[in-house]
Amino acid sequence: METPRSVLILGIGNVLWADEGFGVRCVERLAATHAFPEGVRLLDGGTQGLYLLPFLEAAEALIVFDAVDYGLVPGTLKIVEDDAVPAFMGAKKMSLHQTGFQDVIATAELMGYRPARMMLIGCQPVELEDYGGGLRAPVAARIDEAIAIALARLADWGIAPLAGRSDDRFLADAAIRREAYEAGRPSAAEACRTGDDRFFPGRG
Repeated sequence: METPRSVLILGIGNVLWADEGFGVRCVERLAATHAFPEGVRLLDGGTQGLYLLPFLEAAEALIVFDAVDYGLVPGTLKIVEDDAVPAFMGAKKMSLHQTGFQDVIATAELMGYRPARMMLIGCQPVELEDYGGGLRAPVAARIDEAIAIALARLADWGIAPLAGRSDDRFLADAAIRREAYEAGRPSAAEACRTGDDRFFPGRG
């Protein structure tokens, strides 16, 4: 198999909605523990939608980490490749105005520059409806396994990681990376996470 000249390793999702941040946290961990040769870019795609098209245009191969609702046991990883990827992308949209990644891939294909090789490493979420929440334990526990799957596929493509760390200019600001985000969360006593009892009949 010919080694692709350009590879995009993409984490998508919203870190503010609990397990929705799985993909972004995978790319953060990968960047902190591995470096890669020229031509491999790591990107926190967040919820940028169609703004990601230029990155897909530049990539011959794509690996995506994402939280995907497959209806499986929470924390289960499911791997989908190539033409099957668009059908499985994304656990949820955050609003009616947000473009899902399925739409991004479809647009890239219509414009003639969808990556020839694609792999989706998806994790079944435990919880998505928790604004300000972090990854739940069953999902967080699969980050290293997901990264190992990505590294194995890169090896199949003839790409080996190097010692060191990756360029993190295309990742989220350090203030919202996982360690800082988790450490900075107020305690349950300091921040209401379930609603104010004064405004819920029968709970006050």
